[in-house]
Amino acid sequence: MTAPLPLLVWFRQDLRIGDNPALTAALARAKADGHPVIALYCLDETKTSSRAFSGAARWWLHHSLSRLAEALAAYAIPLILRRGAAETLLPALMAETGARHLYWNRQYEAAAIARDTALKSALTAQGVSVESSNSLLLVEPWEVKTGQGKPFQVFTAFWRVARPLAAARPPLPTPAPLRLPAPPAVHSEALETWDLRPTAPDWAGGMRETWTPGSAGAFARLEGFLEARLSAYADARDRPDTSGTSALSPHLRFGEISPRQIWAALDQACHGQMSERGPETFARELGWREFSYHLLYQYPEIPQRPLRSQYENFPWQPNAPALHAWQRGQTGYPIIDAGMRQLWHTGWMHNRVRMLVGSFLVKHLLQPWQAGEAWFWDTLVDADPASNPASWQWVAGCGADAAPYFRIFNPVLQGEKFDPDGAYVRRWVPELQHLPNAFIHKPWDAPPLVLRSAQLLLGQTYPRPIVDLSFGRDRALAALKSLSHSQPESL
Repeated sequence: MTAPLPLLVWFRQDLRIGDNPALTAALARAKADGHPVIALYCLDETKTSSRAFSGAARWWLHHSLSRLAEALAAYAIPLILRRGAAETLLPALMAETGARHLYWNRQYEAAAIARDTALKSALTAQGVSVESSNSLLLVEPWEVKTGQGKPFQVFTAFWRVARPLAAARPPLPTPAPLRLPAPPAVHSEALETWDLRPTAPDWAGGMRETWTPGSAGAFARLEGFLEARLSAYADARDRPDTSGTSALSPHLRFGEISPRQIWAALDQACHGQMSERGPETFARELGWREFSYHLLYQYPEIPQRPLRSQYENFPWQPNAPALHAWQRGQTGYPIIDAGMRQLWHTGWMHNRVRMLVGSFLVKHLLQPWQAGEAWFWDTLVDADPASNPASWQWVAGCGADAAPYFRIFNPVLQGEKFDPDGAYVRRWVPELQHLPNAFIHKPWDAPPLVLRSAQLLLGQTYPRPIVDLSFGRDRALAALKSLSHSQPESL
């Protein structure tokens, strides 16, 4: 009697067991027909694939794959690791194992869509059954349109249509562990040989202190947030000096938890009263992530090009030293430097501070938003292919539902408003820890005696401001004037 051929599940941006439609479908067939199941993860770093992982994301990926392999072992499913182009590896593994059924969950970048479409066509022509599902989003991009059948470019209108659809779709239950027939022996590359973690120098210490990659870490973080911080979220989320946010973004980015699982847990935690400020504000954050992916699907060039075409000719003034000072947290503006140093140490930055450092770069320093987007992609553990460019275009005023370019955040006023006691600045910019609150966000205004008492030498132990705020604002507005005649907004 011929043994049943294995089923193949291709993991990508869905490194979890629960609410995983591709895995659930494969397990259902395996249980019914006695098929073994093989799981595959491809480290595809070819130019035809999606954007390559940065160092911070590679560190996270190493630990996430390790946790996924452990979880799959409860189902007798080996996780096969292969490095190379997926369009080559998949057909080869299908032929090697004799598998005739392939399952995956969809991705929405143009390169990934093109790759998946070509793969599905080629494998189907060979008699392989290919099933794709949605595990990444609450609602598919083609399901949310304006009355004229077009994609939305305004978030509020988008969310008005998408929200009820999201609320109507509960997550799939986590399948119970089961023992399946042993699959054929298949070669897997060792995770350690991929060198995803840094060696010398080991710059990942701050990330190890901050994060626990994997689904267990995701649910622990979600539970802590819902129990302790949800009710105050609407206000606390803007305070970088407190732990007011969920910090679930890297877990979502790698698919260790799904947006449907978060939505269901949120609804349960607030007993169905999601109209209250905290839950509703948090739900809208999930909505912004959805909106970003819908934009990426409809406008695939947004990682490189502005959605608003008039900004193609914006008169940026690229300046390598200014960009470098911003990247290293050496601008002389404490709230900006604190955010950039938090990013460098932990691979993450508070959302309010992301807006501030973004505004400072593209407006006060007049650097192209693409430079900021690229740096965030290189350093964030949650560097998301949709949210990253969509948010940078929002800050730069050139994307969908964007803040107007003339909306220029003042880093001193914003610091005083959202970090009033300077706790956030003191944590990440220890050179300033002895400054009184009155000067923590503007050390250049401190009298010489106060600076001396704080053991601070401006221009030596901490830089002087890289740009005058009034000059930077006026220069940004002059640049904008070459494109439009918008009036400045007072903040």
